[in-house]
Amino acid sequence: MPEAAALSQQGHRKAFSRLRIRALRYKSDWRLSRLSRAISRHAKPASHRQPIAFFNASSRLGGLSLNAAFTQLTSWSLQLEGIPVVHFSCRAGMSRCVLGTNPDDHIAPPPCGTCIAQSEKLLASTPAHWFEYAPDPKLADALKSLDFEELTNVQWTIDDSQLSIDRETIPLGELTLPSLRWALRRHHLPDTQATRYQLREYIHSAYRVAAAFDAFLRQVKPAAVVLFNGLQFPEAAARWVARRHGIRVITHEVSFQPFSAFFTDGNATAYPIEIPEGFELSPLQNARLDSYLSRRFKGEFTMAGIRFWPEMNGLDEDFLGAAARFKQIVPVFTNVVFDTSQLHANTVFPHMFAWLDLVLEIIAAHPETLFVIRAHPDEKRPGTRKQSRQSVSDWVAREGVDRLPNVVFIDSQEYISSYDLIRRAKFVMVYNSSIGLEATLLDTPVLCGGKARFTQYPIVHFPGSPAEYRQVAEEFLRSERLEVPGEFKDNARRFLYYQLFRVSLPFDQFIEAHPTPGYVQLKPFSWRDLTPEHSPTMKVLLDGIVHGQPFLMPELE
Repeated sequence: MPEAAALSQQGHRKAFSRLRIRALRYKSDWRLSRLSRAISRHAKPASHRQPIAFFNASSRLGGLSLNAAFTQLTSWSLQLEGIPVVHFSCRAGMSRCVLGTNPDDHIAPPPCGTCIAQSEKLLASTPAHWFEYAPDPKLADALKSLDFEELTNVQWTIDDSQLSIDRETIPLGELTLPSLRWALRRHHLPDTQATRYQLREYIHSAYRVAAAFDAFLRQVKPAAVVLFNGLQFPEAAARWVARRHGIRVITHEVSFQPFSAFFTDGNATAYPIEIPEGFELSPLQNARLDSYLSRRFKGEFTMAGIRFWPEMNGLDEDFLGAAARFKQIVPVFTNVVFDTSQLHANTVFPHMFAWLDLVLEIIAAHPETLFVIRAHPDEKRPGTRKQSRQSVSDWVAREGVDRLPNVVFIDSQEYISSYDLIRRAKFVMVYNSSIGLEATLLDTPVLCGGKARFTQYPIVHFPGSPAEYRQVAEEFLRSERLEVPGEFKDNARRFLYYQLFRVSLPFDQFIEAHPTPGYVQLKPFSWRDLTPEHSPTMKVLLDGIVHGQPFLMPELE
């Protein structure tokens, strides 16, 4: 009886949760509808300038994600200022899409009906150009006999295509491979029937986007194109076409403060951040940065709307007792191998696991050193399907790393303070994780294996080859004492300040977290709040998108 009562109570809780989420979705839809009508009524008359085109097909399905909100709110703000805006939008225009891919069922179609319905809500007050799917028989014939490796290198000759660009080839394999890795949650992809099928469908879909976007650009002739991410294949194909037309392309991604966006004329997934020559932090800026770091080092932060650390625990007595038997401690911080940042990171090593294989050789050669391998907290994100299918924990088990006497492995769901590890470390090894930037701020040397957004400045040690990486690691391990150069620490503070408070454009005035992980909902606000007179963020976006100014928040007085 108690068990039956408990099951009944659990069922009631689930039903209540479903009703709550449904009510929140209804409220969010009502706010969207109300704002759309207000935008239509109060927008300034459209100017005769060339329009701004928006395309975002890879950041949401049925709800409102952070990046979908960034796209929508930005386009609304431009509309209010009389800037012509037009959205390029998918109406079942791809046979397979990134978020609509089921990694466990390769023939499952994407949920187009749900996605189209959400797009229609978002674009109710905005001009939109819808595209539909139309496979190319010539391309289908060319792809059908190719193996997986050949598919990843497919280039389609423009002369044989529907595109208006002459004498070029479109690298369809290159444009789609990062998306397939992301969708299947792994870097190494098996040459199976299922994988080949998915890649062929992505190639067909990328080509369809490219052809439809080419026709759209010729018809609309926009002054600029604003895209989500720029690396997922629909937006990557659109970006490729726009650049061939000589049209300016702006991409955006989630930034480094809660509910903030990063906009750039470069690759948003690489986060190009340029610090002015001679920039030094003032006392007020230093205090602002120190306040942030004090919270960060307690685990009080989110990324892309997700809080990775529900709690943060210190190092327990068992760990400290084991560590005392070794001469020194070297933490090793990994990344999520399928993340879109990895395309930019893989310059010295072909992928993160190649770096880990070298680290393992170094571990075996130094039994006097305790190496603490830490899996990224997002590798096994709870409550979602976004969990790695090629994880560090799998690599640890396969290679027998956890059986080595000088290794401690901390999995992604173990909430042990990385900062306590860094404070006790002789130095740390990272691939391209932001923990490397923070370790420098904690006065601990960093040996970096992958290109990161901060490696463009002297902040960490970043060897140029695997052999050089091993040589530097050996020197660090043998040295009696290591110090972080003062230049590294100064650059780290300058870079982090710019990353947090200048290039991160806050949208927290407009959006808040939704109970569904990864989604947001609109706050109650007026259409006036979206005007540049009432929103510093929207002024930055207007000046950046329309007038080519840097996407930088003004400095606080």
